[in-house]
Amino acid sequence: MKTALLTVAAAGTAVFGFVGASSAEGGLFGWIHGDWALKVGATGMVAPEFEGAKDYIFFASPIISLGKAGPEARFTSRNDGISISLFDNSAFRAGINGEIVMRRDDGDSDDLIGIDPVRFGGELGGFAEVYPTDWLRVRGEVRQGIQSHDGIVGEFSADAFIDVMPAVRVSAGPRLTVASADYFDAYYGINTTESAASGLAQYNPGGGLDSAGVGGAIDWKATDKITTSLFGEYSRLLGPAADSSLVRQRGSENQFKVGISASYRFDFTL
Repeated sequence: MKTALLTVAAAGTAVFGFVGASSAEGGLFGWIHGDWALKVGATGMVAPEFEGAKDYIFFASPIISLGKAGPEARFTSRNDGISISLFDNSAFRAGINGEIVMRRDDGDSDDLIGIDPVRFGGELGGFAEVYPTDWLRVRGEVRQGIQSHDGIVGEFSADAFIDVMPAVRVSAGPRLTVASADYFDAYYGINTTESAASGLAQYNPGGGLDSAGVGGAIDWKATDKITTSLFGEYSRLLGPAADSSLVRQRGSENQFKVGISASYRFDFTL
């Protein structure tokens, strides 16, 4: 976790240092001045033991988001990676994006006995999101694996949202994930040694679609700074993920998640 967080923090610090210097010199990055918001929190959910598993467990994950504050609360989703916004206006936002990748091994599930572990590490890349209307956000993230795997992952989503009450927002929309062969090899590949140790058929995946699905949430703004959420999500594994012997022999192509989250917003001015 320290490796991934330090990588994201170092990249963000370097970029902000450059941007700050450019702004002081009257450069093109005067947009950094103004009000900003840092959102931190946690999510607890019931989800598969590992991606592709048929059995479920409860686990927690962090929420971190940074962006320029505006008159309206910015829409966010639990699917959003750790984000540092470098450009933000009323209709478009883009910047650095990262994910912490937890270790996956046979301690997570007996179904993984005999399979090489996925190492603890992270993913680092960028994101962009656009608001075609006042009630729709379209977002894409592309990240490169660091230590945990050598692959590239792309996540894309669209969320329609509506405020049914001043403090209650309902949202829902589709999700799509794609990845390179190196990613699939780390999570779904079964080599000769693993096949002999696990009893699973050998499998050498290529790149392509990982999953497609839909998610929704009900967000409650308890106070001006505290937001809580109830969410649910369904995804169907596709392509190299669905074809893996790990999924076909021991797992399931159908993946469900349900959980709650809470976050707190810190406001500051640059």
